[in-house]
Amino acid sequence: MILANFAVIEGCDGSGTTTQLKLLEKYYKTQKNTNKKLPVFFPTYEPTRGHIGLLIRRILQGEIPAEKDTIARLFAADRGEHLHAPGGIIEHCRQGELVVSDRYTPSSVVYQGLECGKELTLALNSAFPHPELLFYIDLDPAVALARIEKRTGKREIYEVIEFQARVRFAYLDILPLYEQSGVRVIRLDGERQAAELTGEIWSALCKMPIMGM
Repeated sequence: MILANFAVIEGCDGSGTTTQLKLLEKYYKTQKNTNKKLPVFFPTYEPTRGHIGLLIRRILQGEIPAEKDTIARLFAADRGEHLHAPGGIIEHCRQGELVVSDRYTPSSVVYQGLECGKELTLALNSAFPHPELLFYIDLDPAVALARIEKRTGKREIYEVIEFQARVRFAYLDILPLYEQSGVRVIRLDGERQAAELTGEIWSALCKMPIMGM
């Protein structure tokens, strides 16, 4: 099932998914000033800031130990709340808003798929709808991790070069599966300037039916 009005930005750690969501929000506001017909823009992200999402963040930061399959289940539970709870993704989409999320099911299929196997991960995420549009920012893991260290000086549990190299190949492996499911996939070069990527993302979003452009 495709969830209309819903787009997702994906990529390895340090590829710029969060940066792009923030830049897109700012750019959207400038466009809204000149085009009042644009729908409401709702930016969001995973893990969420809900109770389950905050627990996941502590695990990713190495503060709390957890089994690999437990992490996979926590991500699925957080996603279920993200989608279905009052004020969640589905509600905003059905109200005619454009929802863009920093990470969604592809992250689980890749990260938790590598950690505890695709069978469990796919089963946990099988009932969740696909986004209408999926952006994948492709970037050399070494470059991405260098950005992380420059920005924060520390790494989360998955931010290891050997693992991130596997993450990149896993993303490239699953993108065709999303395309076969009817998702429009846009591949982006993470080496380009952030503003250029924002412009490319905006151009693709403008082709979504909700935008009326």
